[in-house]
Amino acid sequence: MIAPHPSQPAAPVRTVRKAVVPAAGLGTRFLPATKATPKEMLPVVDKPAIQYVVEEAAAAGLDDVLMVTGRHKRAIEDHFDHAFELEQALAAKGDTVRLDAVRDPARLASIHHIRQGDPLGLGHAVLCARRHIGDQPFAVLLGDDLIDPRETLLSRMLDVRDRRLGSVVALLEVPPEQIHRYGCAAVEPTGEEDVVRVTGLVEKPDPEHAPSRYAVIGRYVLDPAVFGVLERTPPGRGGEVQLTDALQELAAGGAVHGVVFKGLRYDTGDKADYLRTVVRLACDRPDLGPEFVSWLKEFVAELDGARPPHHRDIAA
Repeated sequence: MIAPHPSQPAAPVRTVRKAVVPAAGLGTRFLPATKATPKEMLPVVDKPAIQYVVEEAAAAGLDDVLMVTGRHKRAIEDHFDHAFELEQALAAKGDTVRLDAVRDPARLASIHHIRQGDPLGLGHAVLCARRHIGDQPFAVLLGDDLIDPRETLLSRMLDVRDRRLGSVVALLEVPPEQIHRYGCAAVEPTGEEDVVRVTGLVEKPDPEHAPSRYAVIGRYVLDPAVFGVLERTPPGRGGEVQLTDALQELAAGGAVHGVVFKGLRYDTGDKADYLRTVVRLACDRPDLGPEFVSWLKEFVAELDGARPPHHRDIAA
């Protein structure tokens, strides 16, 4: 084994190993597709959205993942389990590529499931994870937010947690007219370019009352102290227990930092953004991208009226 060069710091020892993925929402924005199919299982190219989230957690070194699900979410459990009949059929055909694709979800991490029971909000979903998490810090990854696999947001947040302790939220600067869709953070600088101290949080404020343009997006690294706060947090906006309200109390004590993210993020909870996500990730795929990009350019030319439509392409 080669020892680190004396001038290089040793790799940090991770204190966070567990992740919670809340997945109990009803998916009403995607009805009727989500009437019988969990919104988290909607395909993004050829993988369900929630698999990208678990892959992100695993890539950051989080090898214990708890999914907080609800009724009619059995498909999520099945996806991250072994499918013996299907695996045997693919193995018999010698189809190793598809066999690996089928086996991969179950091999990403040690995956556990718990039912939320009543849809009482994100804060309540996090509180449901208390027994599994215990007194350890943990990450929370929302299934609607996909972070591009080439980004290292979660690893950066884990680094900040290891150095500064407390809780860490991911922040994204958004246009003022969009801030009402998010939790919004009041911040002050720390001396690190992409790290701020969070001094206050407001859930979905009116633009004229927003303390900043920094929106809290779906990545959190939380101190276990959040559980005690959530237990006494009354229902807030929408009659739900809001994680933002609990973090506001922790922020008042100086225990919350934010990592300002400037990379690629996809909001698959919005129909238009979901479509953009599928197109962008398909274009990035080496097996699909070249052919798909070529077709996409032709299709855009048709929309612009540059040439008549290809009836053969439309029929295909």
